[in-house]
Amino acid sequence: MQSEFDKIKNLPPYVFAEVNKLKDAKRAAGFDIIDLGMGNPDIPTPKHIVDKMIETSLAPNTHRYSASKGIPGLRKAIAGYYGRRFGVDIDPNTEAVVSIGSKEGLANLAQAISTPEDSFLVPNPSYPIHAFGFKIAGASVIDLPMYTGKTIQQQVVEEIENCKKTGRKKPLALVLNYPGNPTADVATLDFYEEMVDLCRFHGIYIISDLAYCEIYFDEPTPSILQVKGAKDICVEFTTMSKTYSMPGWRVGFCVGNKELVNALTRIKSYLDYGVFTPIQVASAYALNGPQDCVEDIRRIYKSRRDVLVEGMAAAGWPIEAPKASMFAWAQIPEKFRHLGSVEFAKLLMEEAEIAVSPGIGFGVHGDGHVRISLVENKQRIRQATRNLKKFIASY
Repeated sequence: MQSEFDKIKNLPPYVFAEVNKLKDAKRAAGFDIIDLGMGNPDIPTPKHIVDKMIETSLAPNTHRYSASKGIPGLRKAIAGYYGRRFGVDIDPNTEAVVSIGSKEGLANLAQAISTPEDSFLVPNPSYPIHAFGFKIAGASVIDLPMYTGKTIQQQVVEEIENCKKTGRKKPLALVLNYPGNPTADVATLDFYEEMVDLCRFHGIYIISDLAYCEIYFDEPTPSILQVKGAKDICVEFTTMSKTYSMPGWRVGFCVGNKELVNALTRIKSYLDYGVFTPIQVASAYALNGPQDCVEDIRRIYKSRRDVLVEGMAAAGWPIEAPKASMFAWAQIPEKFRHLGSVEFAKLLMEEAEIAVSPGIGFGVHGDGHVRISLVENKQRIRQATRNLKKFIASY
């Protein structure tokens, strides 16, 4: 019997697993590991959303197969959200599809549109599914390395010129993710306008991941679909996971360009029957209902961010305060940089009892950093920075 399969064999080891294995072993040995690694929101889902899901689940007809595309009420609710928040008109019938979380949506869109001859432009570092969704689908990925001094615009133009010179097929799509995971970078509407103009001119789709759009601490974050003509080439993924602290509910959306939305809708019709109907009803209720819970969640993350940034500065490891997302992207202190992000993360676990995510898990160009998640309360974050201070002082 075949023991190795090509698609699995070609996937690198999931580097987070190595750190998680050490974390589990330390906890089993009685150590109090403060977990700032996995971006797994710890804030409870607002009660009115949970209550609506429970109420709906008591109706027997909601236990049947749901709709792969998403129930009409939920697609209308996401269209309403885009209209209120961004001033963007979305047709809920042709420009919106519900996914089982944005990660599943991104992966299945890659399956729907990729061939072995296709390539995709993906910033590096980035959230793993942005690159590996296409690699698993059999396509190739062209890295756009950060920290080189070149803008994304410049790199896109260079790659297009390289394709012309070598006779290769031009890239099919570009992935953008703002606010960024892991980098917490934010984009301006001017940046989006430049990218839409550039990619539309060259006939390249844009796939935007907007998962953290409501976890902002300064100005509200824009959507690429606010750009005039963006729907000609763009789709955008959003999710309930962070905005309403519903990560385990697995509800996301893809909206925008009709052709790409239709491609995702068609492939999903072969793969799933959609999210459990009561969860979809509760999600629509969340989007249509009072939004003070979103402000409360945002305020909690901001207060945690402030505690982390202040504590790390006091510990001797100053970092830039992220403007959005539930992450801080921290460059490894110079005295430890030679270790690389995996060994440095393991050292933090061993000597400071803190778990963080190695930057290399998000791409080779992230290896000089670690990602710190704001998924512990302020008291635990203060304890983590006190541990860091002792750790750094000991070296």
